[in-house]
Amino acid sequence: MLATAGILLLAGVVAGVVGSAGGITSLVSYPALLAVGVPTLPANVTNLVAGAACWPGSALTSRREMAGSGARLRRSLPVAAFGAAVGAVLLLVTPPGAFAVIVPYLVASGALALLAQPVLTKAVRGRRGHALVPVGLIAVYGGYFGAGSGILTLAVLLVLVDPDLPRANALKNMLVGASTLAAGVVLAITGPVAWPLVAPLAVGLFAGSLVGPVVARRVPAAVVRVAVAALGLGLAVALWLG
Repeated sequence: MLATAGILLLAGVVAGVVGSAGGITSLVSYPALLAVGVPTLPANVTNLVAGAACWPGSALTSRREMAGSGARLRRSLPVAAFGAAVGAVLLLVTPPGAFAVIVPYLVASGALALLAQPVLTKAVRGRRGHALVPVGLIAVYGGYFGAGSGILTLAVLLVLVDPDLPRANALKNMLVGASTLAAGVVLAITGPVAWPLVAPLAVGLFAGSLVGPVVARRVPAAVVRVAVAALGLGLAVALWLG
């Protein structure tokens, strides 16, 4: 049990850094749960519940980037939370793998949108600000499965809200945090959570999420964007093959 806890703690740290820097938390944390023997559905549910620990961690180190975003967050956080709660309910009442066919395409779309973000931002100049609907829809997907929802959210925010990557990433972390918490509450009450494994994974995710926003702040935006897009395309291929 100690070895399992150690594996999940380390995986959580890495996942927290990757996810809060703009990447995909579940790319590390979800396979780690599978690797220690958790079945697919409980692993997905446990991953979503533990993922709520990223929210306070990333918030603590993203205060500079979030300055002046209070009104935007007050509008968008409830939308993200409600969408994720709906997604969590869908996870529990729909057949396993109901979204499996479209998930790789969603993740790949987000990755490609990140690569094309400078061009897309110029294309929608003057028509920004209409992000609530896509944020809500992505939150539904995030509450259902989660993997890649951060990339999709970041792409939407960069194109429709703020082209500055550290600021968009900070907003993404807050929206994904609200989504994860809402989905986690639903799943904690009704879903098959592997509770003994939540604590070490959550501790690692919290620690890693303290570091990720600093990475996003200091690494050139183009490097982060390409790296995150590459991770997204890799995940899309893995999901498609799996």
